[in-house]
Amino acid sequence: MIIFENVAKRYPGGQEALAGMNLRVEKGEMVFLTGHSGAGKSTLLKLIALIERPTRGQVFVNRQNTNGVSRGRIPGFRRQLGMVFQDHKLLSDRTVFDNVSLPLIIDGLGRKEVGRKVRAALDQVGLLSKEKKMPLALSSGEQQRVGIARAVVSKPVVLIADEPTGNLDPELSSEIMNLFMRFNEVGVTVVVASHDLSLIGTLGKRIIKLAAGRIDDAGNGVAR
Repeated sequence: MIIFENVAKRYPGGQEALAGMNLRVEKGEMVFLTGHSGAGKSTLLKLIALIERPTRGQVFVNRQNTNGVSRGRIPGFRRQLGMVFQDHKLLSDRTVFDNVSLPLIIDGLGRKEVGRKVRAALDQVGLLSKEKKMPLALSSGEQQRVGIARAVVSKPVVLIADEPTGNLDPELSSEIMNLFMRFNEVGVTVVVASHDLSLIGTLGKRIIKLAAGRIDDAGNGVAR
């Protein structure tokens, strides 16, 4: 499902975020990326989503070589992905319903279809009763769940999340991770970057530790 072949990423100024990365995530697998700040977790996710491109090597997502995806085809490529961020990235002047509906509206779905899919996604994250609320009227945990609903409303085959529990307390963090587990149980491939080892270590999923842009074979998880 996701394959990195000898991938390196060097940013302008010389910072090498990834170096010789080889990684394979199977279809329907759930994996966690961990490591210190600057280890390369966010860059790895950005390469999957074509927010960044590799300096060297190849990245395959759902059998597609991202090197062959032109700039104009990136929006279409991303339709198979759901993306969740630590800071939610919600539009504060739009309701919960409108925030979740954005990917569907961009795809040109009709009003009835949009309503059905949005309410189904909100129901999955336990926020159906909050569809008319504004994001700022919600708690941090609820805002993160809105972000997750938006990420999964189009039923992506791959769901990636960058420190989705970074600003949440332990109880809310556990709730959010359980949501990702539920999506994985229905076949979604899930890749989550997290520094919360005390939480992800209890979930029974593969953990890949990064250090200085490489997989740390001495860590508690090894790529395969």
